[in-house]
Amino acid sequence: MTLVRYTPWQEINSLAGQLNSLFDDTLPARWEDFGNLSKVPAAELSETNEALHLKLEVPGMEAKDLDIQVMADRVAIAGERKSETKSEKNGKTLSEFRYGKFSRGIPLPLRIQNTKVTADYKDGILNLTLPKVEEEKNKVVKIDLLGKATD
Repeated sequence: MTLVRYTPWQEINSLAGQLNSLFDDTLPARWEDFGNLSKVPAAELSETNEALHLKLEVPGMEAKDLDIQVMADRVAIAGERKSETKSEKNGKTLSEFRYGKFSRGIPLPLRIQNTKVTADYKDGILNLTLPKVEEEKNKVVKIDLLGKATD
């Protein structure tokens, strides 16, 4: 039988390395890029009997600057906020606006009819109505007293 020396610090170092790699993969590499995290538009998804309703907040953009792709199980949106350049003599501008390209993919909880999607863009809010496929609308699950779900 071989004896192995237990070193608790090795496990702590291993855990620290794993946490560092987690943050390296998800956070921006440069400090200046932290502002880009807020470029992703906020979303709200609600469901009715007939459809899913997706609202995206994309203020200050024109409809022509948005690229929306709807698949049966997800929605992808991309766009670019372009900066307005103004030159003033002896003046400075302090801006908290975010400019540049963004993209976001939103997985849908159920399948939709992507050929029948309707869209409306008003006051910086994009509204998508995503009709459910017939199988999802007619899906009924019966629950018996033992707690088992059956179709």
